Order: sequence, then C-alpha cells, then structure tokens
Amino acid sequence: MVAGLHDSTVKGLADSGERFDGSPLRILIVHARWNESVIKPLVEGSVQVMLASGVKRENIVIETVPGSYELPMACSRLIAASQVQASATADDLMGASSLLDSSTSSAPSSSASPSSGTFSACIAIGVLIKGSTQHFEYISEAVSHGLMRIQLDTGVPVIYGVLNCNTDEQALQRAGVGREQKGHNHGEDWGKAAVELGVKTARWAKGNIGQAQQ
Repeated sequence: MVAGLHDSTVKGLADSGERFDGSPLRILIVHARWNESVIKPLVEGSVQVMLASGVKRENIVIETVPGSYELPMACSRLIAASQVQASATADDLMGASSLLDSSTSSAPSSSASPSSGTFSACIAIGVLIKGSTQHFEYISEAVSHGLMRIQLDTGVPVIYGVLNCNTDEQALQRAGVGREQKGHNHGEDWGKAAVELGVKTARWAKGNIGQAQQ
C-alpha cells in the first residue's frame, strides 16, 4: 500500500446499540506465537476491551500455541477442559501468555478467586502471511473450518481472530501498529464480539429470543 493512502478494508466493528455486561462471563483467548509483533497488540486489544465491558481479569484465560494450525485443537481441548473443571470445581488449570506486559498482567490478584466455570466464548488469534507457496491457502482453509466446527459442536462461540494478509504491513495495520499507517486494532473488535456472543448465547440458552436483558 502506498504511504498516506487509506485502506478501506481496515475497519472497526459497528456499534450494536446495546450495552453487554461481561461481568458474569469467563472468556478464553488462544493465540499463536508466530508474528509476535502483530499478535501481542491484538491480544492486548482484546483484553482491554473485555475489561472495559466488565469481564473480570481473573475470568480471562490466555493460552498459547506455536502456530495458527494448532488453534482449533487447543480451543477444542481447552473448552472441554473448562467443562471438566467446572464439574470438578478444580483450581484454575490454564496458564497465561507472557506476551502481555506488566500493565495487563494475566495473573489474578491475591484477593480474587480464579473462575472455574465453563467458557462463555473463545477468541482464536493468529496471523497468516501469504508467501510464495501454497502453504498459506492450506493452513488458512484448515484453521477456518476447524474453528467453525468447534463452535457448532460445542455451542461455545469461537471468535475468528486469524488475520489472513498478503504482507506484513497489512497485518501490522490490522493490529493498529502499522508502519505506513497505524490502522485499527482488530483485537478490540474480537473482544467486543466475544462479550456480545457470550451474553447472547447465555440469553438464548434460557429461551430468550429477540429481547435484551434489562
């Protein structure tokens, strides 16, 4: 992209007009470690938005995997583990990412009890950069289908936070840290989506359709 030109594909999530209370929710973030300069701001953006929506810090569980291809497996097993954990009322089994700096420390405070409930939603975060081989297409398609299958099989919303970009600069702009143009941090949108879907899924499970909670 030529410096100074606006990329119309770097957009933010439109406001739904409803405020979603994230305080009852427990949300999982699973992120790849490839392209850390892009991944880190995406994770931080998701966390900050969820905190602003009322999600308790101890109820945001962050786990890492090597690459995007491993995201579906990890999301599937961790969602299942949360269900086992909830039924066994065990201590928190999942660790947190070292990508978050001290200002967004993932460790629960000593006064807070880690949640052991099932996950209300999951955000899968990864970055795939198109190269000179077909590797990009194979991984992108496999990850997309895998994540879709998980949410349909488990009933837990899985937010698709995998960037599929042609260049490093496109990915950086979608993390809000572009060199040519800062761009918009899509992690913020994924955090909002996780809270909204977490609230709505719980609402739908109770048979409440088409009505907002007061």
